Amino acid sequence: MADEQLKSEIKELLVEVCFLDISPDEITDDGNLMDDPYNIESFNLLEISVHLEEKYGISFAEEDLSLDLFQSINSIAAYVKGKLAAEQAAS
Repeated sequence: MADEQLKSEIKELLVEVCFLDISPDEITDDGNLMDDPYNIESFNLLEISVHLEEKYGISFAEEDLSLDLFQSINSIAAYVKGKLAAEQAAS
């Protein structure tokens, strides 16, 4: 999967799951998702991870669930891409 497609899908998921009042196109790849204008709350992180697991067939390890992982679109995409590559290599 291309990086830009993955990032676009993650942005769409965030807008839907967190009920953000912005367009997915307005989310920057490296902006802090916990700050303005996104203001994603820590309680949303579990819901986001569940949706990512369902969408991409990956599993989040409990020790991986951190604010750093959900800091930006780039950090989420890098994690998902790494998980997808690891699962593909294992099969």
